[in-house]
Parts: sequence; C-alpha cells; structure tokens
Amino acid sequence: MISEGEHQTQDFKFAITDTKKIARSIAAFANTDGGRLLIGVKDNGKIAGIESDEEYYMIESAAKRHCKPAVNFETRKWDIEGKTVLEIIIEKSKKRPHSAPDKDSKPCYYVRVKDQNLVANRILTEVWKREKQPGGALLKIKYAESKLLTYLGKHGFITFSTFCGMANISPRKAEKILINLIHMKVIEIDITEHQVYYKMNTNPEYPERNDVVLGDF
Repeated sequence: MISEGEHQTQDFKFAITDTKKIARSIAAFANTDGGRLLIGVKDNGKIAGIESDEEYYMIESAAKRHCKPAVNFETRKWDIEGKTVLEIIIEKSKKRPHSAPDKDSKPCYYVRVKDQNLVANRILTEVWKREKQPGGALLKIKYAESKLLTYLGKHGFITFSTFCGMANISPRKAEKILINLIHMKVIEIDITEHQVYYKMNTNPEYPERNDVVLGDF
C-alpha cells in the first residue's frame, strides 16, 4: 500500500496532532470514493510508526465529533520493522455530504481530488443532497440547456461564469441547470485546486424517454 504513494483513495499521516484537520480527510474520503489513512507513515513513504493508542481516539473524535453527520470507519494495525502503522478504512458514504471544520472552525464540505482535499462548491453539495431525495428527476432541454450542451460538444468544458454569460442567465438559474444535469448524469463536475469546470459525462446514464422534455428554443 505504501508503495502506491498518496492518491485519490489513500493518504499518509506521520502523526495526528489536530482532530479538526484529520476530520477534513475523513469527510473528503466519505464524500468521494472512500479510502484509507495510513497513520505512522511520512509523506515520503518512510514508516515512523505510532507512539500509542492515542491516534485511534483522536481519529474517533474527528470522525464522530467533528464530521457532520458522523462518519463510520474501520481500523487495522500493521506491525512492520518493529513499528506499528494504523490503517483507517473509510467507505464511500450514502449519507453524504459530510462537513468538517475549516481552519476557522467553520463547517465546510470537502471532496477528494487525486491526493488533495478540496472544498466542494455549492453545486456539488446540492447534487449530493439531491441524491438522497426519493423519486426521479425531469430533464428539461430548453434554450440554456441546449446552448450548454452544444458548447460542451464543441469545446469540451466550460466554467460557471462562461455559462452564465453565454446563455445570458442569472447565476441562480445557472446553478439549477448544472445541478439538474449533473444529477441526471448528463454532465460532470471537474474540481481542481484553482478552478471548477463542467464537461460532458464520459459514462452518461440516459433517462427514459418520458423523463425528457424538449422546451421552446
């Protein structure tokens, strides 16, 4: 596992010194694809080991007290070279989104992107919330949606501000359209450290014919 390095579903922690900070990693894994924390491993992959069981209790505090709602996890201990590495296993959560405190102790939603924990924007968190709602969704293809899909077919990706300007719609309406199209698996969100993009879903789940409404263009 260590030889894989840090990636989308794995993170190394030399030691746990801040329960709020580790809560961000736990929430990010739960909100995205799940993953594991290897406690007692340095960023370069060198095994340092844990000093005591204190790390477990700090993880428990982070997952149960600082993550909202609480995140379930499993643990496993590995004894290597006379040192102990604590593995924390976090499943992708059906209760997402989970929040965790930021540097100012303000609750934020986090997403795991490659080897980073990034703040999820409002559009993505609303998509997560909609996943828990019963019933299906209705895909309405109107002027703004048509403009967006045509643009994506030509350019591959678009930013939120470009979409608002191109379709000549308010940010609020643009949000609703993007949330609906992401929820319907027509487009997907691509979050990076510096920018958020929207692009066509490479694995779309086409809705039933009765769920698609063609509007006035």
